[in-house]
Amino acid sequence: MRATGINHVSISATDLEASTRFYEEVFGMERVATPIFETPVQWLRVGDLQLHLFLDESGQAPTRHHIGLTIDDFSGAYDALRARTSDEWGSRLVELPSGQVQLYFRDPAGNLVELDWPDVDSLDRSRYPELRRLADYVPQTSESERAVLFLDESVA
Repeated sequence: MRATGINHVSISATDLEASTRFYEEVFGMERVATPIFETPVQWLRVGDLQLHLFLDESGQAPTRHHIGLTIDDFSGAYDALRARTSDEWGSRLVELPSGQVQLYFRDPAGNLVELDWPDVDSLDRSRYPELRRLADYVPQTSESERAVLFLDESVA
């Protein structure tokens, strides 16, 4: 037996409707038909995959668990997040040794979300003063410098 792909990721939402709207408005995800479970759930389409939001009013999102989303417009996503998120959720903008970029932030339920961009050279660095090279604060090895987010060469 072998896994052939990832079908969906499930994350908690303290307010199911607010989280659903956030992912619709910021990332253009769309609601899809969702079964009724014991706990309220909303399924969203993201490309060929799904994001499942489930109601969890405990407010205890895991600290480091996260979802990584590939985006098609870094500047648009950056602006949308700045307009919709507060500093209390925090964010971090990282350039990997590969030149790929990760923007971390927390969604309305406190879930950690990572936005992935294939090429730092396509960005205007002056627009993103918080962009930091990972190698400047965490030493890298020759092996770790070869790491890439996108395994399919056509994406990068």
